[in-house]
Amino acid sequence: MNTLRPGTQGRSPANPGSGTTAPAPAPLGGSPALQAAKRVIDILMAGSFFVFFGWAYALIWAGVLLTSGSPAIYMQPRYGRDGKVFRFLKFRTMVPDAEAVLARHLRDNEAAWHEWQVFQKLEHDPRITRFGAFLRKYSIDEFPQFWNVLRGDMSMVGPRPCMFAQKDLYGPYWSHYCAVRPGITGLWQISGRNEVSYRRRAAMDAEYVATLSVLHDIQIVLKTFRVVMGARGSR
Repeated sequence: MNTLRPGTQGRSPANPGSGTTAPAPAPLGGSPALQAAKRVIDILMAGSFFVFFGWAYALIWAGVLLTSGSPAIYMQPRYGRDGKVFRFLKFRTMVPDAEAVLARHLRDNEAAWHEWQVFQKLEHDPRITRFGAFLRKYSIDEFPQFWNVLRGDMSMVGPRPCMFAQKDLYGPYWSHYCAVRPGITGLWQISGRNEVSYRRRAAMDAEYVATLSVLHDIQIVLKTFRVVMGARGSR
């Protein structure tokens, strides 16, 4: 996959002196028709999940409550389309004082600090509960995000929702991130997940936005099932 140069949209410029005018590049995020098609697919897929797997959602909710107490759902403000903030949902997989535990661990462990700076993830994360580790391994903790999709905060496919502290890591690709709804899955998930640096992840997101298509989204969703079942790159 080719990585975009910052500030480009993956379109070829007009040929100087050719006497022809190149068509205007499609806007970041796709045409209104493409955006509408993505939204219809999002609603159908997220709605189908609750129709067919609502029982699994309820069981996982109970499992979190039984193993680590309330609340079962973790909510965090994240950046969405156009840079607007929304409440990002996940099944809780961490101990209640997770932020303090992380700060202490990074302060006392230099190798972990360097790992966090590169990946924004830790292979051995002291915040994660035993049941939470299982949910994360197979991305089951992401199930509440189907509510985010139905609400219009997220899409089935797109960049992963960005934390406040990660905004600057997108650098010149921030406009690409803001052009679409963040997704439950995307190029990052099928290309190594947590084995990929955050800088590379931002470039993948920009590439996805610049080459947006419904067919590409379907391909990403199908590849996601294979990656998740193999627990590839999960942390």
